[in-house]
Amino acid sequence: MELKGNNDLSNAKNIGKTIRERLNEIGVFSLSDLAEMTSVVAFKKIRENYPEKTIPVCYYLYSLEGALLDLHWNDLPSDLKKELRNRIGSEEE
Repeated sequence: MELKGNNDLSNAKNIGKTIRERLNEIGVFSLSDLAEMTSVVAFKKIRENYPEKTIPVCYYLYSLEGALLDLHWNDLPSDLKKELRNRIGSEEE
């Protein structure tokens, strides 16, 4: 995947302090790392690390994919959102 925008997580769209810290915990320190891992795998790993927490699809999965595309998570096309949900086996919006 060709990254759009800066490679630095701290300046990436949709990536605030908490998401950045959780990405760091799973070995993701740059957008290149995230692209290599994929947003779906990163989302699943974050969920595995926090089984007691609700990790919302819209705030995490869509945010991660949006960061890679340099788009606000809510601006992802609906067909891409559906594809991402299918890849994690979720009906969540």
